[in-house]
Amino acid sequence: MNPQRSEPPGPGNHLYKEVKHRILESLRTGEWKPGEAIPSEKKLGERFGVSIGTLRKAVDELSAENVLIRHQGRGTFVASHGRGRYFFSFFHIVRQDGLREYPSVELVDFARGQADQATAAALDIGVGDKVLHYTNRLSLQGHAVILDEITVPAALFPRLSERALRERRSTVYQLYQELAGVSVIRTRERVRATKADPARARLLHVAAGHPLLLLVRIARSFKERPVELRHSYVCTDRHEYAVDLLGDEA
Repeated sequence: MNPQRSEPPGPGNHLYKEVKHRILESLRTGEWKPGEAIPSEKKLGERFGVSIGTLRKAVDELSAENVLIRHQGRGTFVASHGRGRYFFSFFHIVRQDGLREYPSVELVDFARGQADQATAAALDIGVGDKVLHYTNRLSLQGHAVILDEITVPAALFPRLSERALRERRSTVYQLYQELAGVSVIRTRERVRATKADPARARLLHVAAGHPLLLLVRIARSFKERPVELRHSYVCTDRHEYAVDLLGDEA
């Protein structure tokens, strides 16, 4: 057994940050797969040489970030992007009365290309590097509501194909896990107003020039690696963007 490290008391103790980093590194290397249980707190505390309190603080933070999921009486598991609670951590479009539901998804386009300057900067790849582009149309209550125009680095997803996208059994992010071992653990979105051009208007069944909400998302995996650039065009006639925010301490 590893001797447990002596830890200074009080709010200045940031040893748990190191533990968190080491857990994330084990996840990045695939030691623990999506959906699998991680070792018990006792075993992890012994492995990292820290107290149960320090280990638990690191796990608590990873759970709050949806990297790990606790199941009462069963243990702590690596998050998997299935059609469950985790889905709504990344899907923020709801009906205007607050109803949340799973969208029906239709793949409308798939293509291979090269990264332009803006895409390369967003995905931290070189200009001209190979990328995959695909577009999904998402419907809610039978109405086309969202166009997701998605770009990913081809080198990161060598097995991603039009067929794989059409035949996927669950969410796109779960497909990333299954095909490439890539886990999306956080996203950053920018939101602005725009208007439907003729092509997008046709797919969303609205008139050209119809007001839309544009969400620009960069999805990141472990060590802040960008893995996806997404432009979502949202018709807000019946739906809106809703997200719960946690206030920061002053």
